[in-house]
Amino acid sequence: MVTKALSILATTVLLGGCAMEQAELEKPTLAGDTIRFSAGPCFGACPSYSLRVTPDGSGLIEPQRFTAIPGPTRFTVTPAQYRRFRAALAQFRPAQGTVRRIGQGENCVRFATDMPGYVIEWTRGEAPPTRLEFQSGCMDAGYGKLRAAIASIPSMLDVAAMVKPTTAKGR
Repeated sequence: MVTKALSILATTVLLGGCAMEQAELEKPTLAGDTIRFSAGPCFGACPSYSLRVTPDGSGLIEPQRFTAIPGPTRFTVTPAQYRRFRAALAQFRPAQGTVRRIGQGENCVRFATDMPGYVIEWTRGEAPPTRLEFQSGCMDAGYGKLRAAIASIPSMLDVAAMVKPTTAKGR
């Protein structure tokens, strides 16, 4: 009985360790930024996921909720897609190594609650990451281009079908 209990415990621990292992991308060989884009949850069935794209064209999407894929999924982008992705976000990029927040009570007057938050992070080598945090409930006219750029990312990277909202509970 004790042996069986220990065996079950050991199996549970080993499987738990496998489940906690995070999918990773290979270190890029081309110079440039690895860009991470995360779409957070909302009050409703908004897709919640994180994706990363390297200058080499490697991509990894990690779903959290209400997406069409069940787990981490690799994808590739062409050099043109990577350049378009980088260029679409360049005008919103904070100074190297800094964090900029756009949200209610900070630098946003018109705000709708229960909307998803987005995080865009640029990393290159050992340099400190550069990060933009945007609460999409910010309806100030000055952020219209940022909202449009964020909305275009799934189709720009050909991952729209993967992040399509599903009605399945929690996925």
